[in-house]
Amino acid sequence: MIDVKIGDLTVSNDAPLLVIAGPCQLESEDHAQMIAGQMAENCKAAGAQFIFKGSYDKANRTSVNGVRGLGMDEGLRVMQSVKDAIGCPVLTDIHSPDQCATVADVCDVMQIPAFLCRQTDLLLAAGETGAVINVKKGQFLAPWDMPNVVAKIESTGNKRILLTERGATFGYNTLVADMRSLPTMAKTGYPVVMDATHSVQQPGGQGGSSGGQREFAPVMARAAVSLGIAAVFIETHEAPDTAPSDGPNMIPLDQMGKLVKSLMDFDALAKADPLRV
Repeated sequence: MIDVKIGDLTVSNDAPLLVIAGPCQLESEDHAQMIAGQMAENCKAAGAQFIFKGSYDKANRTSVNGVRGLGMDEGLRVMQSVKDAIGCPVLTDIHSPDQCATVADVCDVMQIPAFLCRQTDLLLAAGETGAVINVKKGQFLAPWDMPNVVAKIESTGNKRILLTERGATFGYNTLVADMRSLPTMAKTGYPVVMDATHSVQQPGGQGGSSGGQREFAPVMARAAVSLGIAAVFIETHEAPDTAPSDGPNMIPLDQMGKLVKSLMDFDALAKADPLRV
């Protein structure tokens, strides 16, 4: 299994669990630091590794009226403030090749959104920065298609890659998560991540925005971690019902401490007796 170093963290399918968590959309400096600080405390108490995530632009909102976020310049300023104040690595999405170098100057991990996971120019530009690249598997791809995505990034000489499962399209406004995809993608050797909150999303399910079933997000997280993966991706907010995006599938912040602790119990059990396919 490949180890990916992110600052002081070691991310691997064999290493202690990494929790990637934060709000769907960055809202303000104070808000980001509040969530990052609370999650850093939760993860430290449970023995989990932690990366803060937040998006400066939600470029694929269902409706043209959907709130997109702070924008790249302000968003990166907020992310730098989180790094400075909390001392944790940070992750954000990128959407076009011209954003890659600027984002890599601030963020430790750049994330390729699922809808863009086959965009060759974006993958190459991201890889060329040398930053860690987290690719979300498209809702339209099979897990055994991901080696082709990996090869594009590897062609730049960058082998700092994470692969994320976030559900597959299953009819209209519905996703399903096939747990077989996690060990299948792990065959690449790269760290595998389970996106527990987007996998319970209902894309476009509310007409002008996406719905979701947040009550099942902890189920997805626990099921995936019990298989022995590198990381779990969870969006969280102190008041999901009033969040500007993805509220229906985000886990309330006050529930995250208990959840992370339980995930570490599952992680220890899985990694004491690794399952390989």
